[in-house]
Amino acid sequence: MKRFAQLFQQVDATTSTNAKVQALAHYFQTEQPRNLVWALYLLLGKTRRRLVTAHTLRKVFLQVSAMPEWLFSDCYAQVGDSAETIALLLQDIPLRQGQPAVDDLNLPLHEWMERVIPQVKDLETETELVACITSWWAALDNFEVFVLNKLLTGAFRIGVSEKLVIKGLAVATGIPEAVLAHRLMGDFAPTLGFYQQLLSPEATERSPSQPYPFFLASPLEVDRFQTEDLSQWQAEWKWDGIRAQLIHRSGECFIWSRGEDLITHQFPELQPFLQSLPSGVVLDGEILCWQGDRPMHFNHLQKRLGRKRVSQKMITENPVCLIAYDLLEWQGKDWRNYPLCDRRQQLLELLESFPSPVARLSQALEFSSLADLEQLRAEARQQGAEGLVLKARNSPYLVGRKRGYWWKYKLEPMSLDAVLLYAQAGSGKRANLFTDYTFALWQGQDLVPFAKAYSGLDNQEINELDKWIRKHTLEKFGPVRSVEPSQVFEIGFEGITESNRHKSGISVRFPRILRWRKDKSATEADTLVAAIALLKLMDRSTSAPG
Repeated sequence: MKRFAQLFQQVDATTSTNAKVQALAHYFQTEQPRNLVWALYLLLGKTRRRLVTAHTLRKVFLQVSAMPEWLFSDCYAQVGDSAETIALLLQDIPLRQGQPAVDDLNLPLHEWMERVIPQVKDLETETELVACITSWWAALDNFEVFVLNKLLTGAFRIGVSEKLVIKGLAVATGIPEAVLAHRLMGDFAPTLGFYQQLLSPEATERSPSQPYPFFLASPLEVDRFQTEDLSQWQAEWKWDGIRAQLIHRSGECFIWSRGEDLITHQFPELQPFLQSLPSGVVLDGEILCWQGDRPMHFNHLQKRLGRKRVSQKMITENPVCLIAYDLLEWQGKDWRNYPLCDRRQQLLELLESFPSPVARLSQALEFSSLADLEQLRAEARQQGAEGLVLKARNSPYLVGRKRGYWWKYKLEPMSLDAVLLYAQAGSGKRANLFTDYTFALWQGQDLVPFAKAYSGLDNQEINELDKWIRKHTLEKFGPVRSVEPSQVFEIGFEGITESNRHKSGISVRFPRILRWRKDKSATEADTLVAAIALLKLMDRSTSAPG
């Protein structure tokens, strides 16, 4: 546990990618396998059950310390995280006498994860819970307390990407990153047996449910693309749905999201199609709500996400379709190293042999010049798409985001100039800054909130705006401040739709700040009428015949 906390501290203390990889590689080279597999499980963000809520941890701390609740709340407002706030306060605030101290908790990580921490779920009374947690706190230093609190609440996160974790493991073991990425896809049990299989120099037998790592497109580098032989490229529409892999192996069917969530049960109408395919097939594609020959708004798909059971009424009102992009496995054989043109031809033959109203091949769009490409991109919104994906016809299916083979060429976002109306402090490292903003549009003489955004400003702008907010606060509503309505920002978004849940009558998708319009006064901001006009424009384009 101490060594894992030290690794966390090392990785969290640097912004250098090389330093993070070196720290990870050293840990993987020197730690025991039973601890390593748990470290991997945690570093990769695999799902863990929440044993204790942050609210409960806070109650335990207040019960065993002399600190008044208002003071803890003020400290939390500066830190932005209950687990970290408690760990920091325990440096200077001794626990009340009478709580049992435990001196034998200098245990390896696997003992904590398999034997010690799970004890919490068997405790029957609040008194037992308080005694147990405070005994752990008393035996650990403050950073170990922070890590423990994160593990208890199921909110463990670390400032390192999955790609860097795998890179560090590859450096330590000499096993190629692509091989490790594949073996670590999906969920796994953090056991010694799994770790031994993971590091096996030979190909290991995979679980029927195991997906492949996704290949991702990079933002188009227009200057670089101008030198390409365009005859060796194809374009496809970039859809706004859920990227997924559909697997049929050993008589079983599985659907995985790009976020490595198993979502088979959320799309029961896709399962008969998948079951009809020959065993040993893995498809890559996009799941969309689809009606006739057009995609429906993402809001329809969102209604089905995260549900344990999807009703027939929901299926009828929000029908889905798979737009198949690629064939990753055929007849049980990995096809990822075959060129795209071969994979696509076999995929076409497969879909023609097993036709289904819920599956169709992604359309290949031909272009012979950059002008043709721009024209296609301009038509994307009429198709209900976000833009284009460009793919080299000879491209293999790689792991992650590798430049040069697949590019995404998205539409410029829609935008409106809006007035800052409310501000709220952020969380984590920005807990002492106002970084969450609510923006409004004019409706007659009134400003009506229409979007919230917290990204798009650089650090200097955030600090400048934070100072302005503190000086121009009109009212406080708990953590929220209303401010003088004078600052205008251009807000970009990917889509707009009607919404009964919002006072403005609309909702926007992926809102973010494009720029601070210091050149505009509040009276020059856009109106709700302008937003409705955008909505109608989208409705006309998405209802137009394809």
